[in-house]
Amino acid sequence: YKETQLKRRIESLINSCGAKGYRDYFHLLDKDSHQRERFFDKITINVSEFFRNEDIFEALEKDVIPDLCRGNRHLKIWSAACSNGAEPYSIAIILNDSFPSVEYIIHATDIDSNILRIAQEGVYDERVLKGVSKERLRKYFVKDGSGKYRVTPEVKENVRFRKHDLLEEGFERNYDLIVCRNVMIYFTRETQNVLYRKLYDSLKDGGILFVGATENIMQYRDFGFEKVYRWFY
Repeated sequence: YKETQLKRRIESLINSCGAKGYRDYFHLLDKDSHQRERFFDKITINVSEFFRNEDIFEALEKDVIPDLCRGNRHLKIWSAACSNGAEPYSIAIILNDSFPSVEYIIHATDIDSNILRIAQEGVYDERVLKGVSKERLRKYFVKDGSGKYRVTPEVKENVRFRKHDLLEEGFERNYDLIVCRNVMIYFTRETQNVLYRKLYDSLKDGGILFVGATENIMQYRDFGFEKVYRWFY
């Protein structure tokens, strides 16, 4: 991770638990599972919402997925660093709504076990759903007694959540679409370069990498990519 951002978060944790410094805090993490959970919660950024950057998701629905579906009726998709599940569920809604004849599987992964539990539950505050149209809100969500919204079983059916560390673990292959948005900005350039090469190797020929609205792959051709649309490689 970028050192300045990481140090700021860690030092806040050190102060909050009364540790005397990095070494003392390290020993605390080594023996206290509760503090380890707090550590992961603090250093991982879990900010997501449905159809985040609506115009970009519109390009995904109108241009990118139709291209991927030409001659292909089964899509293998990876939502990397999926946070609370809003991103993979958004893609599932698009596929169910606009491409009902296409079979698909979405692998949704994150390093944070707590956020994965929230994602698997699929219950959200209204503010997370501001990008969802009224029609899709009625069709794919059920409002519960507390005023929150639960995604329907048909949205969850083809989404598989699991824990995965982008920096330490291997990547599966043969993905038609990999969605890796708003996570690379927290890594050093050297780490980004390693990950972009691994992401490229995980795509099928003609597969697409979908990045965040604030991200741009420098020297993307060095990794084997071509830019097909803005934010899509």
